[in-house]
Amino acid sequence: MKVLESAPDRYDAGIRILTLGRLDKAYDRLTSYIKRGQKVLDIGCGTGALTLRAAQKGANVKGIDVNLQMLEIAQKRANKMNVTQNVEFCVMGVAELDGETSESYDVVMSGLCFSELTEHELVYTLKELKRILKPRGILLLADEVRPTSLSKKTFNWLIRLPLVIITYILTQTTTKGVENLPEMMEREGFLIESVSSNKMGNFIELVGKKPEE
Repeated sequence: MKVLESAPDRYDAGIRILTLGRLDKAYDRLTSYIKRGQKVLDIGCGTGALTLRAAQKGANVKGIDVNLQMLEIAQKRANKMNVTQNVEFCVMGVAELDGETSESYDVVMSGLCFSELTEHELVYTLKELKRILKPRGILLLADEVRPTSLSKKTFNWLIRLPLVIITYILTQTTTKGVENLPEMMEREGFLIESVSSNKMGNFIELVGKKPEE
């Protein structure tokens, strides 16, 4: 999902339309893996939906995003929820992950960010995430993917077209899905713990783990 840089104040509304409201439940399921005291990194945190959920569970969370306006919204939400002691927001992109210390995070998570990246960026990001995760560290992802079968691709296009139009009118952006995300994770050395997709096959929840080396 491309970051809705043109309209950060309308980001959440646009996301809910495009994902048919499924995203909140997906984020709740992903953050159920997070425990108090863990060190967590949220990539492409946007307005803080995942970050703040993790902070409420008592984790120490660093949320990164390239959009300063979105981070300002996320910070205001953290202030209202009284979780500022658990949260740090930084203007930062995936290209800067090489500045993070190796094996320093218990959990890395990302919602609707991988679909913004090119294939080269995806490969680089997965390599860096494996590096900065502790052994047996967890990678939590929720994102748009491309359906595999022709019938699902056709059905997905027909269903999504009006949603994409509405979202573009609202936010002046469009979207794309990631291809073969579980396979990419496995190639970069992650163990796939669980995979869950919707009936249309265009949205996936993934739990991966860094092997104990």
